[in-house]
Amino acid sequence: MAGRKAVATNRKARFNYEILDTYEAGMVLRGSEVKSLRAGSVQLKDSYAMIRNGEIWLENAHIAPYSFAESGGHDPERPRKLLLHRREIDRLYGRIREEGLTLVPLQIYFTEGKAKIELGLARGKHTHDKRRAIVERQQKREIARAKSHRR
Repeated sequence: MAGRKAVATNRKARFNYEILDTYEAGMVLRGSEVKSLRAGSVQLKDSYAMIRNGEIWLENAHIAPYSFAESGGHDPERPRKLLLHRREIDRLYGRIREEGLTLVPLQIYFTEGKAKIELGLARGKHTHDKRRAIVERQQKREIARAKSHRR
């Protein structure tokens, strides 16, 4: 997308989960966290979002401390509040409770100077679904190889 600078991507999310819907949320960050994000020092590997007391929180996202920050910077693993409209939070809460879904962060990026996170409303994949995805990926690779050799 234009004007969207990706900082971190959770590549395993689309492999481990079936993404049903995506949402864009703002993030409440400290100054040293923004500096670390701009430097690309973030990891979303085992992170998830949860709804607590009517607010959405990002858990287990590791934003490395900024080396030039005064007074130690920030705690790298602290929970971070995400900003969504009340109606969206209520809708998400209902779907999570009824359908047994989870919120998985897919990507952190900057839009117009503001840090945003893309959340995916996801259902966990079973092992056989993951195997099928691996087989399909290999078949696509083989087809592409065969087409390139043919030229």
